[in-house]
Amino acid sequence: MATSKPILQVSDLKTVFSTHRGTTTAVDRVSFEVYPGETVAIVGESGSGKSVTALSLMRLINTPPGKIAGGEALFQSGKLGQVDLLQLPEKQMRRLRGNEISMIFQEPMSSLNPVYTCGKQVAEVLLLHTSLSKKEAKKRTIQLFEKARLPRPEKIYDAYPHEISGGQKQRVMIAMAMACEPSILIADEPTTALDVTVQARMLQLIDELRVKENTAVLFITHDLGVVAEIADRILVMYKGKLVEQGPVLDIFTNPQHPYTKGLLACRPKLSAKAQSVLPTVSDFMEEDAAGNIIERKKSLYEPSLAEVVNGYIGTVEALKQQRENAQSPPLLQVTDLKVYFPIRKGFFGRTTEYVKAVDGVSFSVQPGETIGLVGESGCGKTTLGRALLRLVEPTEGSILFEGRDIAQLSASALRKSRRNFQMIFQDPYASLNPMHTVGDAIMEPMQVHNLHASNKERRIKVMELLEKVRLLPEHFQRYPHEFSGGQRQRISIARALALQPKCIICDESVSALDVSVQAQVLNLLNQLKQEFQMTYIFITHDLSVAKYMSDRILVMSKGQIVESGTPEQLFQNPQQAYTRALLQAIPTGEPEDILEAQQRREAMKAGLQL
Repeated sequence: MATSKPILQVSDLKTVFSTHRGTTTAVDRVSFEVYPGETVAIVGESGSGKSVTALSLMRLINTPPGKIAGGEALFQSGKLGQVDLLQLPEKQMRRLRGNEISMIFQEPMSSLNPVYTCGKQVAEVLLLHTSLSKKEAKKRTIQLFEKARLPRPEKIYDAYPHEISGGQKQRVMIAMAMACEPSILIADEPTTALDVTVQARMLQLIDELRVKENTAVLFITHDLGVVAEIADRILVMYKGKLVEQGPVLDIFTNPQHPYTKGLLACRPKLSAKAQSVLPTVSDFMEEDAAGNIIERKKSLYEPSLAEVVNGYIGTVEALKQQRENAQSPPLLQVTDLKVYFPIRKGFFGRTTEYVKAVDGVSFSVQPGETIGLVGESGCGKTTLGRALLRLVEPTEGSILFEGRDIAQLSASALRKSRRNFQMIFQDPYASLNPMHTVGDAIMEPMQVHNLHASNKERRIKVMELLEKVRLLPEHFQRYPHEFSGGQRQRISIARALALQPKCIICDESVSALDVSVQAQVLNLLNQLKQEFQMTYIFITHDLSVAKYMSDRILVMSKGQIVESGTPEQLFQNPQQAYTRALLQAIPTGEPEDILEAQQRREAMKAGLQL
């Protein structure tokens, strides 16, 4: 790489945001280069400046309150020659966006236009930047959907964004970004909403584009397992600054900066034994009054003898409580639940067939238990979770919660039952009202269910919840658009916790969080589980998180539960080929796996160049 010329050379990039609260430097004199055919990963916590760096390079931050305050970004354009992206006239910049420089955005629901079909939105990119006819653009779009492993690509071409799952929307965005085979592909959390098998396919697709077209990839992610699978080099960002960079194997095996060490330690690992508490970045470093980073000589998460003894006692008590709960009646009993969506055709809209999203599912959940629900995107996980709360009406079956059939409750009785049965939704931006402040959004369910005596008491409770999910008191008056994706997810979690429910359905509740905050939220959920004897149905595509959190795991495929058991049973001795395929697709981040991934990528490069 070093012998070739960089396709992108960024020097002293600085981006600031000015509001009535003052000026915040989101990107602080960041410098790096990207070479043709290279994959550079930018990692860091939510709010570290990863996405703002990418948006600055795309010149999508050019109006108040955001401002690119300095720096240079030299890009080797195939049509315009060498240009500075930060100084290029907007008309010429539009020629580059989506064509020579393309971006996969973090939140597909807010990035896709809700009034256009998915297919037309991708075809629009082809019509704008190529000479293809409408018929050819449609054919090419369907081919891109097939490459992205979208089910029924012809039907998804005519589907609107709200009619497909979160993972499927992300795959539409990936297809759109890859449509014109760009020189640089900026991927901002492109696999966040994807299950492990589709994630593996997407990473392979991006890598094939990199090798075949010599495309440079700037890959922004909080998933260090994915970084190990796809990256050549890593840039580590913290509070807008670049604190460490180097080859992927060096960073994983010999990190130098305490922040990097903390990020690597926060991940739940498949190979590790069960942990009662996950470490966080603050266990490895602290900041003095001047903002200087100080490494802790002894990591705080290393337990003392007293903590080990107390942890053992706590584990014994938890096991005792689990045995007692196992002998009590189930909190939730689901029997032969079905959710069918009709497909209507013709002038009169006759139903010709059904999509069997949930097809005869039965299971039970004991009080205080955590059930992990895993499977590929589109397998029915989210639909099942929504059906349990009757946000989607079941076609058949019963849902007994504390002995009452939710499927038969009236509207008023159902509303009251939701005091004890809450949900954390997958897309934090879509689930928060953009017209309400964060404080009002968290306080609203308390008001609906008459919890606490006054709004003053509710405000105090909201402040406590904000602190628990690692947000600040001043965030009470801010609006959802003022936060990063990970911060919005934490707001959604605080909102679900506001009523202290008996059961929470967590639908990909930590998928948008960086590893340190994810560790904090998982620790918090486990703490609340022990403190309030809460019950979780934990829907996730991250099997390492499922293993860490769950007492039992249910594996879903095509609307049915195909396998179930304890984490140890499923991970050590999976019975179904589908489960084995899920486990084999997990990127681990272990040194031997990094070397194997690098060898595989080199072999693919050699094969495609023949």
